Amino acid sequence: MSEDFLPLNGTDYVELYVGNAKQSALYYQYAFGYELIAYAGPETGIRDRASYVLKQGKIRLVLTSPLQTGGIISDHILKHGDGVKVLALWVDDAEKSWQETTSRGAESESEPKVLTDQFGEVKVASIKTYGDTIHTFVERKNYTGVFLPGYMPRKSTYTPTPIGLMYIDHCVGNVALGEMNKWVEFYENVMGFKLLITFDDKDISTEYSALMSKVVSNGNGYVKFPINEPAEGKKKSQIEEYLDFYNGPGVQHMAIATDDIIHTVGELRKRGVEFLEVPASYYDDLLDRVGKIDEDLQPLKDLNILVDRDEEGYLLQIFTKPVQDRPTLFFEIIQRKGAKSFGKGNFKALFEAIEREQELRGNL
Repeated sequence: MSEDFLPLNGTDYVELYVGNAKQSALYYQYAFGYELIAYAGPETGIRDRASYVLKQGKIRLVLTSPLQTGGIISDHILKHGDGVKVLALWVDDAEKSWQETTSRGAESESEPKVLTDQFGEVKVASIKTYGDTIHTFVERKNYTGVFLPGYMPRKSTYTPTPIGLMYIDHCVGNVALGEMNKWVEFYENVMGFKLLITFDDKDISTEYSALMSKVVSNGNGYVKFPINEPAEGKKKSQIEEYLDFYNGPGVQHMAIATDDIIHTVGELRKRGVEFLEVPASYYDDLLDRVGKIDEDLQPLKDLNILVDRDEEGYLLQIFTKPVQDRPTLFFEIIQRKGAKSFGKGNFKALFEAIEREQELRGNL
């Protein structure tokens, strides 16, 4: 077996560039149960931006807004709206990770640098991936601070109730027609990932639209990136709609794991988070399709949670509507009961649900 030249410990954080980080931070605390743990901005010596760090389970979200027009953050928001900028990867050696990937063809975003404060040091380095998205390698073994140097601990006067979000299961990227294989090869050749699974337009299609998807995973399976591209269809696919409104490739959704999806989704719905709806008829033959499951069918039906099975077990999943006005980024909530797959049996029902939303927006 070949040596893993890019060992990853998992996702370190995901940073979103947003129009109003202060307000977005409150939304994610209230609706998703994240806790505010850190802040960076003028008060911490950072002049051009404000960043709020939210945590739940092993997930860290960073919400960043610019304080002036012009500059990378402001331009990113103008072009894309609120969206994911950084998929940060936790590594033992940031410099080696950067060298291994850039020597294999990755384009550098920022060379290795050491950030220090009274709590120690963090080494970081970044490479570019699809669109304006970047991967930052984060080495924090010599650091005891709250997040990164330049951030100070921060608590909110609002006390959120966590809802059982545990870690990021996978992050999905949308790329243009004909670009999927290029980016799959990037992850294979530059980052040493393996192709886990392929879906083509026969797997993922409706009467109107289709997409192709391939899933790549790192050696230990901690980091999984499905990559989607549109496929030819009678009407505009959800991927094309995303690319039109995001103005290019980017992160389509983050799938977040829970071990009690009924509780998690019940809380999210109570707090006003909206989900895609599949018709009640989806549940009529559900148990014939997926076999015996531990959960009662009624709460799944009430909450509109989908179920799919593979050789290893089953999974439960549900997708939010986009969490900003542009039909771009959304979230998936997933609970795995052994299944390693991504809910192939639900694709058609989900696509039809997305198409109903697209039609309401006049974008089908």
